[in-house]
This record gives sequence, C-alpha cells and structure tokens, in this order.
Amino acid sequence: MKEKRVKIGLVQLSCSADTDQNLEKTKLAIRKAASEGAQVVCLQELFRSLYFCDLENYENFALAEKIPGPSTETFSALAKELEVVLVVSLFEKRAEGIYHNTTAVIDADGKYLGKYRKMHIPDDPGFYEKFYFTPGDLGYKVFSTRFGKLGVLICWDQWYPEAARITSLMGAEILFYPTAIGWHESQDADTNEEQYQAWQTIQKSHAVANGVPVVAVNRTGIEGELQFWGGSFVTNAFGKVIYQAPHLEENVEVVEVSLTQSDRYRTHWPFLRDRRIDSYDPILKRFLDED
Repeated sequence: MKEKRVKIGLVQLSCSADTDQNLEKTKLAIRKAASEGAQVVCLQELFRSLYFCDLENYENFALAEKIPGPSTETFSALAKELEVVLVVSLFEKRAEGIYHNTTAVIDADGKYLGKYRKMHIPDDPGFYEKFYFTPGDLGYKVFSTRFGKLGVLICWDQWYPEAARITSLMGAEILFYPTAIGWHESQDADTNEEQYQAWQTIQKSHAVANGVPVVAVNRTGIEGELQFWGGSFVTNAFGKVIYQAPHLEENVEVVEVSLTQSDRYRTHWPFLRDRRIDSYDPILKRFLDED
C-alpha cells in the first residue's frame, strides 16, 4: 500500500481585543504554514477575539457572525490562493438569540464544505460558555477534503470518548480539536501540570482507541485571569506525541502525519473489530441507578 501522508499546520497564537488585528495576524500565520508545506491548517478556537466567555456580558454577542459569511469568504479566497485546507473556528450567529461555537471547513480549492457546531458546552468559572452557545444540533461531522477525511470537534468535546468514537466511525482519518483552555493565575505549578497532562492524555487515548492521528490546537497568552496554556500537539494513530508546541509562546508549526498507519494499528490492535455493539445500550442513560 502506498504511504499516504499529510502535512498539518498548527497555528497557536495570542489574541487581542482588536478583531481585525487578530484576523490579519492569523492570515499571516496561515501563509507561513503554507510556505513550509502545510496542506491542512487548523486554527485555535475563537481566534478572532479574546476568549470572551470568561465573563457573562451581553455585549459580546456582537462578535458573532453568519456562517458562511464574511470570515468564510476571506478564508475561502486564502485557501484557494494557497491551495490549503483550512479548519476555521468562529462564533456563529444562527438567528436572533441563537448562537453557536462553530468550526467551518474550507477545501483547498476555496470551497466551503460545511460546519460543525460544538456539541458539549461547558459552564465553569472563567468558561461560561452556556451563556453564549446553544449546543450543536448538526451531529458529528466528517469533511471530505483534497487531503483526506477530516473529523472536527471543539475544545470541551475533547473530554468525551463518545464524540471521538462516533466521528471516527464516520470515516474520519484525522481528528482535529480547535481549543481555548488555560490555567487560572492563582494555580500552583503542580496543578497546572496535572491539568495539562490530563488534557493531553484523554486526547491521546482517542488516537489509541480509534487508530487515527489527533491534532489539538490551543491558544496562548494571558487574558484576564487566565494563562492559556498553548501546548498544541499532534499524535500518530496510536497516541504517540510526535509534536508538542511550547506553552507560553506563539508558534506556527508544520507536522507530517501518516494516514496509512491507521490500518496497521487497527489490524494489530483490533479494538473496532472487537466492539460489543450489542451491549452498549446502557451508555444512552445519564447514570445507571440501582433502581
């Protein structure tokens, strides 16, 4: 079998309150990744603005836009020019009073392929996303691009093996996770390390369980009381970390992954073959009470 490899660009940046500045900075980073051979470029979650979900503020709804809309038009032109696939995280205004945390996928010819709306919405101190985002209703999505079938999930989705499994069963050859996650300024170093390791470990496990590479792209920089922890990374199809970005620095990196490895890992570790799908009905319950 001929080896199929794809070069992935990871764009890890800090953000400012100036949305136009963030856009131009991101476009330059995409150009840099493309110049270094990237075929697919993934942006961090909600890159157009500061991470506004740290506060419940009605004025922040003005940051949202239609998808497709102005940003997808801009990135479609850029994707066509550079012949790269773009994974673009945006704040979507679907209708009056209905907003989503959404990622658009644009093919290397500039065609808008569709969008995925974040399914799992957190609500924690500093991450008040339920105030802003309606849970996704498009289901899990796989996008057939020039360079492969891409599965896209978003940040809090990272912690749910069900989401990774379903997306993989739909034929995803790589799982992408645009992300915005960080440490509170009051935390100690041990807590920070424990949290980062848990975050990386759960995503490595998605690669192992499903036999597909995983790409997680996080932001960096200090915003309010949060230090976004960067640390964007890529695994192979068996969970081995083949690249990890620094925590506190902006970074644009191109990493090559193998798509043909999936068959070898799935053959030698046949988790999909041995799934007992006849026994999984209980997982549809919230909790398995004794009664």
